[in-house]
Amino acid sequence: MRALFIASVLFLTPLLATAAGGHVHLEKANIDLTDQASLQRGAKYYVNYCMGCHSLQYMRYNRMAEDLGIDEMTLRQNLMFTDAKPGDLMTISMRPEDGEKWFGTAVPDLTLVTRWRSPDWVYTYLKSFYLDDTRPYGVNNLVFPQVGMPHVLSSLQGVQKAVLEPGKEEGAAAAKIAGLELVQPGSLSPGEFDAMVLDLTNFLTYVGEPMRVERQRLGIYVLLFLGLFFIVAYALKKEYWKDVH
Repeated sequence: MRALFIASVLFLTPLLATAAGGHVHLEKANIDLTDQASLQRGAKYYVNYCMGCHSLQYMRYNRMAEDLGIDEMTLRQNLMFTDAKPGDLMTISMRPEDGEKWFGTAVPDLTLVTRWRSPDWVYTYLKSFYLDDTRPYGVNNLVFPQVGMPHVLSSLQGVQKAVLEPGKEEGAAAAKIAGLELVQPGSLSPGEFDAMVLDLTNFLTYVGEPMRVERQRLGIYVLLFLGLFFIVAYALKKEYWKDVH
C-alpha cells in the first residue's frame, strides 16, 4: 500500500503543478542544465534578489560552487553575504513568524519549487507581476493571485499594469485580465529581463535536482549496457536451447 501511495503522489504531482497555474497560459522555459554560465548567473541573481527571504535549505554553498564551476574565493566574495561557511546549508536568518507578520504567511523555502510547480510556472510567475492597489505591496500576480510578496525584480523589469477586457459570461460585472502592459520601463529591456529570469529559473531547476544531468548521462550508459546484455543473453539462450526439441 505504501508503494502504491508513493507512486500515486509521483504521478499526480505534475498534474497538481499544472493546476496550480490555473487558467493562465504558462510560458515555456527553455531550461538547459548544461549551460554553466547561465547557472552561474542564476546563482548570482538568486543570492542578490531572492535569498533575503527565501532559503535553499537542502543545498550547501560548496556543493553548488563545485557543480557550477565557481572557485571558493568567488563564492565567498560574490555569493556569501553572511558569516556562513562554504560547507553550510543555504539558509537565511528570517524566522517563520517574521514572514507571517510581514507577508501574511510563512515564506517558503525554494529548493524544490521547480519540482513542485514546474520550471514553466516559475518562469511565468517571475514575469507576471502587475499593479494592484488592493494588495499590501501594491502588486498582484497573474499566476499566483493575491500574492503576498513585493515585486523584488521591478527595478529590472519595470512596472506592468493589467489590460482588462469585459467579462464574457452573461451578467458578469467584473472584467478579466487579457494581458499585461509595461507602463514604466526598468533597467533591463524586455528581452534582457526574459534572459535574466530564464537564468534564475535554470538555477532553481538545478537546485531542485543537482544530480539530474549526471543521472541522465549515466542513464545512457545503463541503456547501452542493457542493450548489449540483451544481445548476449539472447545468443546464450539460442545456444542452450538449440538441441531442445
